[in-house]
Amino acid sequence: MKALASLFARELSLAWGGGGGPLLACGFMVCFAVILPLAVGADPTLLSPVAAGVTWVGLAVASLLSLERMFERDLEDGSLDILALGPVPMEGVVLVKALCQWLANGVPLALTVPLVAVVLGQLAGAVGLMMLTALAGGLGFALTGALGAALALGAKRGGVLIAVIVLPLFIPPVVFGAGILARKGLEQPIGSAVAFLAAYVLFALVIAPLAGAAAIRNAQS
Repeated sequence: MKALASLFARELSLAWGGGGGPLLACGFMVCFAVILPLAVGADPTLLSPVAAGVTWVGLAVASLLSLERMFERDLEDGSLDILALGPVPMEGVVLVKALCQWLANGVPLALTVPLVAVVLGQLAGAVGLMMLTALAGGLGFALTGALGAALALGAKRGGVLIAVIVLPLFIPPVVFGAGILARKGLEQPIGSAVAFLAAYVLFALVIAPLAGAAAIRNAQS
């Protein structure tokens, strides 16, 4: 337990401080909210119907920004070899890194999402629901992103490869998350969309540590 706590503290510090921490991702979301109305026009009748989907697309892309350095810097300085020999199994290392990625980037992004959605025309009354769904979706993005980062470990132009691997896997939470907000706006039941989003997160929670650990061991061999 002490080794796990030390690993968690280390990874959270690296995730929070590396590359500007959450500032880069949150800054991207804010710029995204400003640029889009300038491109398509600020007419609410244009923005409001697509606000939910566009917000979730922005959240997915912002979640990609810090994935490349999740494992790469540990591979370069030899820390990953030390972690592989440590008391925490590699599956636990992958899970801890994903959780720290979510805490350092996903949670701040979830706090930024309501502002972006409202600016784009989403109803202000759904702010609480926006934050909760963004928190859940952000956890799914972090877990799936950890898997993508592990699969791209050691490859040239790893950031591009991670995007190619991960973006198709980000489609389900984008669809379900945007569907929740769209249904809420139309005063329709949201239970099915919430269940699908939760199922995606639980599936990623099981698969990502196992597959990510296997990919890391393959990169080290």
